[in-house]
Amino acid sequence: MFSTPILFLVFNRPDTTQKVFEKIRSVQPRQLFIAADGPRTNNEGEKEKTEAVRKLILNAIDWDCEVKTLFRDNNLGCGKAVSEGITWFFEHVEQGIILEDDTLPDLSFFPFCAELLERYKTQDKIMHISGASFLDQKRKKINGSYYFSNYVYIWGWATWHHAWKRYSFDIDRFSSQEVLMPFKNKKERNYWRNILEQLSKKQIDTWDYQWAMSIWCNDGIAINSCYNLVQNIGFYSEATHTKTQHNNIRHLRLENISDLTLSHPKEIKVNSGYDQYIFRNFYLREEKTIIAKLLKKITNKAVIK
Repeated sequence: MFSTPILFLVFNRPDTTQKVFEKIRSVQPRQLFIAADGPRTNNEGEKEKTEAVRKLILNAIDWDCEVKTLFRDNNLGCGKAVSEGITWFFEHVEQGIILEDDTLPDLSFFPFCAELLERYKTQDKIMHISGASFLDQKRKKINGSYYFSNYVYIWGWATWHHAWKRYSFDIDRFSSQEVLMPFKNKKERNYWRNILEQLSKKQIDTWDYQWAMSIWCNDGIAINSCYNLVQNIGFYSEATHTKTQHNNIRHLRLENISDLTLSHPKEIKVNSGYDQYIFRNFYLREEKTIIAKLLKKITNKAVIK
């Protein structure tokens, strides 16, 4: 039985929820927390879907397990529902793992998080542990099972109560200077300045950018796996935030740490080389993809007129 508490964040997708839950069920956590947002009033059939998701999970818990639920009657939206669900989780536990209904983990993800939660629980600078990796072929040049980074991935992750209590959903509490402090590259600074402006104008309903910025503003860093231990299976047209990602992210294959023996970095220091690789090959490319699609849309409208 797995001793690290797990928070499972769900909504209205029985198909992906079933796949992720089967992985959770395989490790049989002693404590399982389930947080579910409520249905949107203007979406026909969504109430039935949200109810089906909740029943699917509760009916399949067949091991000795402490279960706590936070089931919303009304829809709070992605930003509030997820962030408040995580806050609720850490009102009950000191450390734990967070999975959403579209983040499918390899079984080695669970002991990976559990070991690092214990190893770094007194290191306040380390605020986040991610099981996802965008390094792919660059991995062969890395000495270790994971590295330290300024980039914060939320496709299967873990953290501590003392870290999450520094989280702020309110973007007005962040100054541009604090948010951009970790980044020396001009393109990186411009990228994150633009994200901060979009959040300030309420153009994005999310919670995860605020988590990354909370980490940066507290001089924190993240642990990122060198193996892609979590695969996002939520790419489809009705998804909230995974519609536009380019193929490099969409088709990352699921990997594992076969012998479950972690190789640890010699020092706690951000690997700036790998961060730059990630920025160039994923964040910057994603931005170019979005701009290209917008230009194409504008061009098509002009041709039609």
